[in-house]
Amino acid sequence: MPRSVGRRVLLSAALGLGAGLLSSCVADPNSPTSPQTPNQTPSSSPSSAPNPTASPTPAPSPTATPESASSVPSRKQVLNSYPGRPAGAFGLEVKGIALGLPSKAKGAALTFDACGGANGEGFDEVLIEVLRKNKAPATLFINQRWAKANKSLTRELAADPLFEIANHGTTHAPLASRGQAAYGIPGTANIGAAYDEIMGNQRYLSDEFGVEAKFFRSGTAHMDELSAALTREIGLIPMNFTVNLDAGATFPAATVGTQTLSMRARSVGIGHFNRPKSGTGKGVAEALPRLIQALDSQSLRLLKLSDAF
Repeated sequence: MPRSVGRRVLLSAALGLGAGLLSSCVADPNSPTSPQTPNQTPSSSPSSAPNPTASPTPAPSPTATPESASSVPSRKQVLNSYPGRPAGAFGLEVKGIALGLPSKAKGAALTFDACGGANGEGFDEVLIEVLRKNKAPATLFINQRWAKANKSLTRELAADPLFEIANHGTTHAPLASRGQAAYGIPGTANIGAAYDEIMGNQRYLSDEFGVEAKFFRSGTAHMDELSAALTREIGLIPMNFTVNLDAGATFPAATVGTQTLSMRARSVGIGHFNRPKSGTGKGVAEALPRLIQALDSQSLRLLKLSDAF
């Protein structure tokens, strides 16, 4: 297993590994039909890996923050202004999606998703407790399904200043304007459905938990350019990643640890905290103290996303 499974390696391996890569609530990592080991992934080396902060095109700044309801365009306004606009490219790192942290950031960011659904409503207590033990801040992307199934936990996490709650969508669909699918999972059918996928959970997190999320990650982390632009018009930053920590909670603990240690300045790591039987918690637990030490030696630290943007 190479030291780091980079972002572009993930792109080339996605179809081979299937839904488990970034949709941990679709495929059960403990099932014999799910990907078992990361050696199915094409190899790369640290010397050949891309700059983790690179973005294919400069992303525009968000037009607003969702702090005021009046600043968010209505569904009717969106439907009136988007007809005929091209969908653009569809994928993990299309124009408009943020990948790594901005160049001014003095650290790296851990992000973890909770997807919800029949196979994804668990809680990785080991992972959350190791973050707390090491005073390691993280941004938690929570899907509405998980929040509804875990209301008391969501309220507890939202009240913890170590964590920042972000929006992981309403139904965990890829965010699309033409129904494009990722790993066989249909995306939102049109721009109105994309609006609903973002705003359904945005309003739920606000009304139920007092959370005004600033970042959005779609189900499977796939978007097209038009839906990424919509996300920014709503006032959220569409946020993906540069380091895949757990491949949808399918990597064993040792690989999760290796991936965690591969993070560098301005890296954004993606993992999952809704699969307690996965290797994520144990792998992060083994690597986190060394990651913090390595960052500290460079006068860097772990950041919540809002500390950097």
